Amino acid sequence: MTIDLERKGPIALITINRPDAMNALDVDHDRALAKVWKEFDADPSARVAILTGAGGKAFCSGGDLKTYLPWRRQIAQSDAESTISFGGMTLANEIRKPVIAAIQGYCIAGGLELAMACDIRLCTADSKFGLAEVRWGVLPGGGGTQRLPRLVPTGIALEMILTGESISAPRAEQIGLVNRIIDAESLLDRAFQMAERIAANGPLAVQAAKKAVQEGLNLSLQDGLALEGALQKQLLQSADADEGLRAFAERRSPVFSGKTS
Repeated sequence: MTIDLERKGPIALITINRPDAMNALDVDHDRALAKVWKEFDADPSARVAILTGAGGKAFCSGGDLKTYLPWRRQIAQSDAESTISFGGMTLANEIRKPVIAAIQGYCIAGGLELAMACDIRLCTADSKFGLAEVRWGVLPGGGGTQRLPRLVPTGIALEMILTGESISAPRAEQIGLVNRIIDAESLLDRAFQMAERIAANGPLAVQAAKKAVQEGLNLSLQDGLALEGALQKQLLQSADADEGLRAFAERRSPVFSGKTS
């Protein structure tokens, strides 16, 4: 199975390693990636993940058209649940911890849906982004129609979804689809630098902040503020908050345990 998992301290590097197939996911690799995410989320020592693709030509080109979509079609013809968790990460709030997408090359169809399910997106100048599903008679079914309009203006999202055309990395940065463009030789180094900065913060606070943003987007401002307040109340009672305040008073770097009490 070619979903690679490497650890560097609290950071997990997850690589889709099917460069001969443009890192498309067939059924087995879809399940393998989902398994890796469950392991990452359940491991208290893993605080941040970086998702990337092998080979330099593609981050991920989506579901394998020869195997994955026929499998999904069989499911659709049955009475089974139709909501898709592509790669175990495209349903809402599946991964509690921060995930950075390090994108080089094609990031299309389900690949873009994977990237949009990440929290931060870094890419190289040669990257391409698109949702081409309508060309094959289906729609982006791994969150594409829901996440893209939440990340970019609705009209731009509809243009990408309805035409199936791809956009360049500069255009993706311009519309806010990616955070920044980075030289190919520095992509993983910059992703690790960002991951290390996140991992140095209180893990409970980082996860709570992600939860507040994700869930708050679907709430009214009043309800979102209430959610924020409830999460802050929990954090203030945690061992991490106690350590953070002690470290500030003692002028040292905090050593967080990730424990609630």
